[in-house]
Amino acid sequence: MAVICLEKLIALGATQIVVCGWCGSLQADLAVGELVLPIDWVSEEGVSAHYPLAGPVAPSAGLVTDLGDFLTATWRTAREGAIWTTDALYRETRDKVRRYGQAGVLAVEMEFSALLRVAAFRGVELAGLMLVSDLLWPAPWQPGFADKEFRRRSQALVDDLLSWVGKRPQGAAVAAISPAHVPDVRIAF
Repeated sequence: MAVICLEKLIALGATQIVVCGWCGSLQADLAVGELVLPIDWVSEEGVSAHYPLAGPVAPSAGLVTDLGDFLTATWRTAREGAIWTTDALYRETRDKVRRYGQAGVLAVEMEFSALLRVAAFRGVELAGLMLVSDLLWPAPWQPGFADKEFRRRSQALVDDLLSWVGKRPQGAAVAAISPAHVPDVRIAF
């Protein structure tokens, strides 16, 4: 779904895209409701192979800087670092969670590396901002996405990002793409 939304944004003329999503923490010092600004990733998803490129891809440095400015302007902070992308939810094994956490990977989510690959393939800029929705590092797993305060923070983040993108040059877009159990995908130009 995320790649379909991204392809549609690009077809509609978006050249700068900020994705807002949820992620699961792999670190004991990264709590539900905190933000992650992914600047690196480990990919275990199945989309990237369909968008062949000669080299590695990276988030747009300019958009990452702009997101840092957005966070400062809205009195928010985010941890910058690596995330693990997998679309095989039920294969997020305890061993992988432990291994990636020990390697310094901050969180896990389902689409970021695929979106980066598609954006690079299509020649557009993309960066992301993730809200920690659950904790995978403790046993058992600790979901936080059903909590009312989490939902309020998530909606406030999306609203602020939509307001921010409305002030950006034409061609910029923000897409709030959350896990499938959240029926709301909001896009603004």
